[in-house]
Amino acid sequence: MKTHPVKLVTIICEALARDPLERLLRDVGAHGYTVFSVEGEGRRGRRTADILEFTNIQVEVIVQPAVSTQLLTRLEQEFFPKFAMVAYETDIHVLRREKF
Repeated sequence: MKTHPVKLVTIICEALARDPLERLLRDVGAHGYTVFSVEGEGRRGRRTADILEFTNIQVEVIVQPAVSTQLLTRLEQEFFPKFAMVAYETDIHVLRREKF
């Protein structure tokens, strides 16, 4: 079995950011992503998923390291000032490099 190093970028943000975030993912060259509805509690209190417009989403995207750097840089510059959001990357290994 041969695996290939890539990055998993996880973004947790308010649902209002979904459309511009999806445009950004396409713009930086992500080939696909997964979106989850999520809820939880943090520094600013509890965030529930009972009202769709005020819910949080979690977006996971697997990309090459250069794409991860570009994505995180643009999130910090363009999205952090406008939306409630956290983002992080994780080193992972995949079996089918051509998918990412």
